[in-house]
Amino acid sequence: MGILHKTILPLVLAGLFSTEGVAEENPDPWEGFNRAMFSFNDHMDRYLLKPAAKGYRAMTPDPVETSINTAFNNLSEVRNIVNDVLQWKWQQAGNDTGRFLINSTVGVVGLFDAAGYMGLRQGEGEDFGQTLAVWGVGRGPFLVLPLFGPSTLRDAVAFPVDTYSNPSVYINDVASRNTLKAFELLNTRAQLLETEELISGDRYAFLRDAYLQHREYLVNDGEVEDDFGGDFDDFDYE
Repeated sequence: MGILHKTILPLVLAGLFSTEGVAEENPDPWEGFNRAMFSFNDHMDRYLLKPAAKGYRAMTPDPVETSINTAFNNLSEVRNIVNDVLQWKWQQAGNDTGRFLINSTVGVVGLFDAAGYMGLRQGEGEDFGQTLAVWGVGRGPFLVLPLFGPSTLRDAVAFPVDTYSNPSVYINDVASRNTLKAFELLNTRAQLLETEELISGDRYAFLRDAYLQHREYLVNDGEVEDDFGGDFDDFDYE
């Protein structure tokens, strides 16, 4: 807790009094701190999490890995539903509720995406950071959290809410709950093994820009504006 009070807390308090315009002009005013945290996280990942993820990927048959990933995605539908409602996205809330109910039953506790076969497509996902954006809360400066990685001030404030919208936190047995969370982290890291091959140049700057662009994409529900002022409603041209 000491490092949180001495490092993150002052940054958060400072950011609460900053304007969104400043963040837009310089999205990374805390770059020195962020690079230090990025280096710490990178070393933890390189020597601990990444080797474990590679071992998990090597030992787990592809169909089993797919089912495990589908099950964790099914748990995240609860968070999606909560934030769909908070953002008044009633159609998406209905879709995500249907997916959760069908996959939790017909899909054998989420191991199979039965809802997808019934026409209920998996969405991009919603979280409380996106909800705060819809409510008009500014993004704030970019922030790298120890162990948790890239974020923004807005997303960091939203993080506890997202944590408690995950059904796994309500498992009474502490050992089982921690094991499930660790396994979820391992599965998530394994899904990123191929993606990280796209990183080039300054790793910190690349991941920062990719994170901010992806969050902007999610907040705007996939609607992006080109350099000529035209809108692309989505990247799906079907």
